[in-house]
Amino acid sequence: MKKANFIFFIAAAALSVLVIIILATGFWKRFFEKEKEEYQPARIITPRETTISSSAENSVQMVWDENLNIKIPMNEGEVAVAVISRESEEGFAEEQFIAFLIPANTEKRVYVTYVNYDETERSYKRRWDAETLVTRAETLSFYDQDITGDRSNCIIAAGMNTAYEHTLTIFKRSGFNEEDEHLFNKIAELAIDGSIVIQETGRSLAYQQGITSGQSFNIATYGHDVYSENILDQIETIYSYSLLSGQYEQIRTSRIPGSQIEQQELRRILNGNSADFENFISDLWYYVSPQGTIDSRQYIYFNPAGREIIFYGDESQQVFNWLNSAATRYGLYITSQNISISTLRRRIDIELESLDSIRLRVTEDVRIRIEMIESWDGTYRRASSVQQKFSGSSISPLIDVVYDSSWGRIQFEKNGEYTIYSGNAARKGRYIFFEIDDEELLELRPFEDENRNERTIYRVESLANNALSLSRVRLGTSGVQDMFDPLVILLPVEN
Repeated sequence: MKKANFIFFIAAAALSVLVIIILATGFWKRFFEKEKEEYQPARIITPRETTISSSAENSVQMVWDENLNIKIPMNEGEVAVAVISRESEEGFAEEQFIAFLIPANTEKRVYVTYVNYDETERSYKRRWDAETLVTRAETLSFYDQDITGDRSNCIIAAGMNTAYEHTLTIFKRSGFNEEDEHLFNKIAELAIDGSIVIQETGRSLAYQQGITSGQSFNIATYGHDVYSENILDQIETIYSYSLLSGQYEQIRTSRIPGSQIEQQELRRILNGNSADFENFISDLWYYVSPQGTIDSRQYIYFNPAGREIIFYGDESQQVFNWLNSAATRYGLYITSQNISISTLRRRIDIELESLDSIRLRVTEDVRIRIEMIESWDGTYRRASSVQQKFSGSSISPLIDVVYDSSWGRIQFEKNGEYTIYSGNAARKGRYIFFEIDDEELLELRPFEDENRNERTIYRVESLANNALSLSRVRLGTSGVQDMFDPLVILLPVEN
């Protein structure tokens, strides 16, 4: 009995010493932290926005949302870049389509996965995966739309590949069996060295009210005419949705002749280097109506040096940060982001029409539902070539003259730049004289503005001896509004 008690006391003492050692060294913390690490759920990692360098031609710019609200964690090595969330067709829960890439893969292809709610397991599950033709994720436009007219929204992934081609991949739901690997069918898969357009048409009131189906939208591609010596000649191919095959099928092609421009100059501009085309469009461009007249109420200013694009229309001004450029056969594909609403993205496909005109196709990122009154699609003419707009005006859009003022000596140059000399300092920027409602206005945009948001607009009035009076104004939905700042008088300097 005494021997048993002696062993018990020895064991108790040893156990006490061991507990003291564990508490003193903190080993117990490391043990539980290891357990916690092993059972910690996977984190959802999404790319963060970074600034772009105009010289980084081949760099991939991450321009996606910092926090994508996705229902499931991605698998190891996958990065979500866009998401579509909507009410499921069953109507009891939300479903999601997630666009993602695998950075470790050399081709950088964008994939799509479908996620919905499992009532039995009371959790969201990943049901279906497919690949798209997009391999440059920074150009991705990812949205849903009823393009077939049967009130079933298709999933659309548009963007560019590493061959600088435009691509379009469209998926349409084929059934509701969650175990079916063909839950969604690929109804269109196109790649072209020109551009791709979904030709939306008006639909009947009965369709809008949910009574009948609507007309399906055609898809048009514009590619290089390989049999023509003119770089700008294109082949238009039209695809229509077939109810019989459930696919988009080619129905016709036609040749579109381009402008006859000196081919050597064309090759200099369209050489596959986005920086060269950026320099070409660095200017103010006015909208040209289908009748061929200049619309001074709608213009776009491309500022590649300041990495911004300014849209002016319907008496409102929208400023977008210039995020990415991708060279195309006929011009440039730009991704931009509104400086005030970060979720509002705008993608601009620019094609060269002539040395003083370009054609734009502009798409809004429909992840944000904002009704835009104006359409930015169409042809634009370079401001320096637009003379008829300013007929009867006292001042041309671009002038070559020097003035003295309270700011200092200001010199306007024909290339659209100005310099203000004050003492030993010199401030430079861009300028443009323009008209709104028969009022002469001057806009100044300084180069040294770090935020790229500073711009001032003045009402211009002509005085005696070719002098000018400038009064600060603001442009908004109510038109031109006075700011009641002191007048600035510009006195011409005699040569």
